Amino acid sequence: MPTNLHSQRQARAYQPWYGHLPAWLALWALFLAAPAALAAEPARPGRQHQVYFAGTPNELNVYRVYGARGGKTLMLIGGIQGDEPGGFLSADLYADIALAQGNLIVVPRANFLSIMQNNRGADGDMNRQFGDPVTARRHKQIVEVLKALMAESDMLLNLHDGSGYYRPTWEGPLANPMRYGQSLIADSDVYKTPDGRLLDLKGMAEGILPKVNARIEDPKYHLHFNNHRTSEAGSKHKEQRLSATFYALTRCHIPAFGVESSKSLPNVAMKIRHHNLVINAFMEQLGIVPETPPSNLPAPEFKFLVVKVNDFQPVAVAKGSHLTVAPGDRLTVQHIQANYERGLSCDIEGLGSVNDLGQTLTITKPAGILVRKDNQNIGRVEIKVDPAQRHPSTMVRSTLFYFVLDVEGRRQMVADGERIRVVRGDRIVLRDVMSNLRDQSHIKVDFKGYQPPGQANLGEDRGHTINSGRELQKQYSLCQGQEGLECYQVTASQLGRRLGLMQVEVAPAQLDYLVLRRAGHKLVYHNGETVLASPDERLEVMDVKSNITATEAGLALALDGQGRRVPLAGSLIDMSAEPFRGLAQGRPEGVRLVVLRNDQAIGHVQLQIGGR
Repeated sequence: MPTNLHSQRQARAYQPWYGHLPAWLALWALFLAAPAALAAEPARPGRQHQVYFAGTPNELNVYRVYGARGGKTLMLIGGIQGDEPGGFLSADLYADIALAQGNLIVVPRANFLSIMQNNRGADGDMNRQFGDPVTARRHKQIVEVLKALMAESDMLLNLHDGSGYYRPTWEGPLANPMRYGQSLIADSDVYKTPDGRLLDLKGMAEGILPKVNARIEDPKYHLHFNNHRTSEAGSKHKEQRLSATFYALTRCHIPAFGVESSKSLPNVAMKIRHHNLVINAFMEQLGIVPETPPSNLPAPEFKFLVVKVNDFQPVAVAKGSHLTVAPGDRLTVQHIQANYERGLSCDIEGLGSVNDLGQTLTITKPAGILVRKDNQNIGRVEIKVDPAQRHPSTMVRSTLFYFVLDVEGRRQMVADGERIRVVRGDRIVLRDVMSNLRDQSHIKVDFKGYQPPGQANLGEDRGHTINSGRELQKQYSLCQGQEGLECYQVTASQLGRRLGLMQVEVAPAQLDYLVLRRAGHKLVYHNGETVLASPDERLEVMDVKSNITATEAGLALALDGQGRRVPLAGSLIDMSAEPFRGLAQGRPEGVRLVVLRNDQAIGHVQLQIGGR
């Protein structure tokens, strides 16, 4: 939260969490809405997620990240060739990054079909489809979107894993000028645009490579600048004239680089890290201020599928179990629950396409549902067919029970017996429960300590927006005596029999620090500290950091003194003018600058006249 303080969102209308538009309608709405959305100035800081060609093998997810302040835009493409995980897993980390300044356009999986198949492209190399015309029909849709995104950008990085180790001179079969790995590839040293600008690609690369290589301990893994001289008659890489970087350079007239980690590096984590180092260095060069994502990734872990059969209530089917249906039943895999949100797909073997997530298919014979994270198989569920089966039935090896809820708009699934922690003032919506129980009728979900305003307490709290700062009854808290912490139970029951229980811990919202601009310098003051200012000084609040993770935190500033609290209209505080002067009169201890969340004070710094 820089100078524009967040405002509170309106509560969303209740919808079943598994509902969705038909694919064709969602796609049509996307194309109608996209031009208007992109033309408007984006909310800062903020994110946009667009899905093109949803529910098809061409599904393309695009993430735009907007910094708190404007600036240049860097575009990242990963997965244009599906057997190069270092590139697409690195790009994936930047979809969730927060920026203080500048913008990112992130396409983690440009060719998701080839990623799922773990090949360069069964129907051709997408990175040879940026010439004119596009020869592969399937690639054409995706390539046209990527070209349009390049036109919005100031630089393109196309992330790859390349063969061997590029070296300017011959060192061996795996280390020579024709190898790609551990290099920063450009199509020219210097490129002159039609309007006369000179893009010094070599200079840009040499500006970041020393910083990158300083972070790589083993010299044999250092990156080198690799000029393909793509436009020259004697180039050994003329095929690159059909590449994404060549298009970006010669048609969009922006600097473009292929970032190549080596396929021969010891592990994927190292490939990701080297990509991250290059991305971060170019972001610094462009003035894009990031929070660097981690490169240590946990192993993918599949938990269960949410499956809808005909018009029955969706059921949860655990990894390794089976689902029994009748011949002719229509089955839709609506959701994959795993420890990752992106890069997930499933394949109902013998039916549909390579990715059947969200597709409705008719089951006539036994089949398996194979679940993948990118190109890695992470689980399997069997479908059995029984003509006598009237309702879909899951094998209940052990009861599977999850609570589905939103915390400040972010979906969470909490298993029976687990707990989550929120910050006081966070808004919670109990959406639903998911279970593999055969009978899911007459289930009630009760948030102990909450009663819907103006309504009778019926023990059913799904769909209500619960303000954890104002609407919880503290006498129901189970952690009495723990300063500031409140603990509430959420139970699910069926005709008086308890099915599941989770706990919500509500922690106090707390200010960490304020960033104040003083005499042109940004200074950090932690909660409770004192600012000694001169009588004529002007302070500007540049940033507020707290333990609140919500995108729109409802934060505001106020001055507190003389028994009064005066809201600040902006972020400037003039020590010689009202309201500070009146509030500080006769008070040597000064005035409190208070940070509020929805009228709740979460911390302060003391403003006192006493010098710089």
